[in-house]
Amino acid sequence: HDAAARIAGAIRHGRPVVLGMGAHPIKVGLGPVICDLIIRERLAGVAMNGACLVHDFELAASGHTSEDVGPGLDRGLFGMARETGEFLNSATNDGVSAGLGLGEAVGRAIERAHLPGRRASILATAVRCGTPVTVHVAVGTDIIHMHPSADGATIGEGSLRDFRLLAALVSRLDGGVYINLGSAVLLPEVFVKALNLARNVGRRVRTLTTIDMDFLRHYRPTVNVVRRPTALGGRGIQLTGHHEIMFPLLWAAVEESLR
Repeated sequence: HDAAARIAGAIRHGRPVVLGMGAHPIKVGLGPVICDLIIRERLAGVAMNGACLVHDFELAASGHTSEDVGPGLDRGLFGMARETGEFLNSATNDGVSAGLGLGEAVGRAIERAHLPGRRASILATAVRCGTPVTVHVAVGTDIIHMHPSADGATIGEGSLRDFRLLAALVSRLDGGVYINLGSAVLLPEVFVKALNLARNVGRRVRTLTTIDMDFLRHYRPTVNVVRRPTALGGRGIQLTGHHEIMFPLLWAAVEESLR
């Protein structure tokens, strides 16, 4: 109840709500829910890890995603689907060369290609609505990095631009809410650095609410999302349970509070 009330209060007072996420929420079907929140201007921005690129694109392109890693790994075929590597690396190379960040580059490419499932794509929906979407990559963690079309310099430049964009969003989070949905390591680390950068350049970000949502409680979300960022004020909350159940329930409670 407290989490929903704080999100509703932020929206009511024009304060930003920013979502940071791992890829599993997309795999369990939350893409359309997050797209709806973007369309209705509930979210001021979405930050995601590199695996989200893969699953968001594959759902937009073919309506399904993920593969059986074990048998593919045994034969050296895991993650080697040509279409995924070609599309995402080409979108990255072209978009970053044009001055875009990684999230906008891929979102625009999905829209431009008129992929059949693009209405359920978080990246494409964010670009269409003008909502900042940032992608934070650890090079070597995603299947597309195994493909010969991957360019480390371009991936790094696009992701660094997105980090600076996220830091700008975080700099306005006083009175707002940051939600970490299903990222155990990468997004909590990125968030705490973005928050530190905002404070380093003199932005007052003290009374924020942070919410960690996952089906297990992990060390980095606990300290870098829930505890440390709210030490000066605000509230850190942990909601533990399955994404596909907890996240829609949370937002149903937010909408009820707003009514």
